[in-house]
Amino acid sequence: MVTRRCGWFFLILCASAVASGAEQRPLAWEAVVRGTPSRSGQQLTAHQVQLVQRVNEYFNQLGMVEGSFLQTASDGKQQRGLLHIKRPGRFRFEFAPPNRVVVISDGTQMAVQDYDLNTDDRKDLRHTPFRALLGANVDLLRDTHLLDVRVAGETLLIEFRDDSAEAGSVTLFLATKPTQLKGWSVRDNQNLVTKIEVMDIKAVDRIDERLFDPASRLERRQW
Repeated sequence: MVTRRCGWFFLILCASAVASGAEQRPLAWEAVVRGTPSRSGQQLTAHQVQLVQRVNEYFNQLGMVEGSFLQTASDGKQQRGLLHIKRPGRFRFEFAPPNRVVVISDGTQMAVQDYDLNTDDRKDLRHTPFRALLGANVDLLRDTHLLDVRVAGETLLIEFRDDSAEAGSVTLFLATKPTQLKGWSVRDNQNLVTKIEVMDIKAVDRIDERLFDPASRLERRQW
């Protein structure tokens, strides 16, 4: 059992005002595409391949960042918190009070810890939806089944599925000018969607390594 307060599906790096309507709006150039095949067998246009490669480059240059996030569950409930990311593989999502829940990755395992319930649920990082984004060499063309690649307004959307993960699919939302992560949504196998909006993301030179250690049991005292 993961936790009473949050599903771990929201993880990685990785969401800003994500309009659900934008996810379904087709673009004029989005016809029957022919060109480079993705792992899923879908034929991608040269433009789509270029968009995916842009996202690959963005994540590959992403180092240490901090910021805040807003999670919106499928029932509309919202929770805020702070995030820390150190690629490859390490992250920490800490929910704001009254929640006492943190989601931590040490590069090998992901832990969902509820300090009120005194629970500590672990999962191999390789079996999470964002495995493809956490490695040292991000290549979505190589490592995922790409389901949708398009631009809606000033937002780049990439939906993918990773067969090694339990979630149904992940949709990334990135600003196009410049390329910047805005958030993501995860659709699970029950067709429930959890959305994450990330805000105030900034690069940093140092992050306390204890924040990525599930055994540290660190808890923020001031918000």
